[in-house]
Amino acid sequence: MSTPEGPQIPPQGEPVPPTPPQYPPQPAAAAPPGAALVVPNASGPPHPPYAVQVQIGYPEQLSRWLPFVKWLLAIPHFIVLYLLRIGALFVVVFAFFAVLFTGRYPQGAFDFLTGYYRWGTRVGAYILLLTDAYPPFSLDDDPAYPVRLTIDYPAQGIARWRPLVQWLLVIPAGIGAALLGLGALVAYIVGWFAVVFTRRFPRGLFELVVVALRWQARVNAYTDFMTEQYPPFVYG
Repeated sequence: MSTPEGPQIPPQGEPVPPTPPQYPPQPAAAAPPGAALVVPNASGPPHPPYAVQVQIGYPEQLSRWLPFVKWLLAIPHFIVLYLLRIGALFVVVFAFFAVLFTGRYPQGAFDFLTGYYRWGTRVGAYILLLTDAYPPFSLDDDPAYPVRLTIDYPAQGIARWRPLVQWLLVIPAGIGAALLGLGALVAYIVGWFAVVFTRRFPRGLFELVVVALRWQARVNAYTDFMTEQYPPFVYG
């Protein structure tokens, strides 16, 4: 009488051969548009779903001496950002006519402006003591860096009339960003002394600066008609 064959167990002491995968591994699914970025120990209030995402990881400790020299160490970035700003002005003009006549934002122009604002956000976070990690000289997103910014590309297109009026429609959000910027300046001054004496940026003040940078990024993207969605009036 035959018995069903079970799994073959090798004799004791012999290595067990690895089991080959039964199917090829599947690539990780891309994050949906507006999904929150993954940043270790991300700080700030809840981030609403929006085309512009900014996340900054909260550092448990910061250097006591770097606050004295960060403005000096960042000078190379200031020079590069000045040159990139000149290029960004030409890119926005090009995108203005492209959207006006075709209803689509050129992908290359969009990626350049996203990289420009990403670079500026990293440098701003570095200067404002939100991180001690020196910003990379790159327009690309770096998941390993504690400051991340992404802007979802409008694959559905942009309404042709928007480049004509979004610079005007953004004024209320711009006023809100300016008021938050003043609050962030006060938070930075208090945080500067806290870092020098305690090596920690008080978390509540840290989050205020994060929100200010986040609002500014949203206003920039909306002004350049990179998204049709109006910047949300939320503390987050």
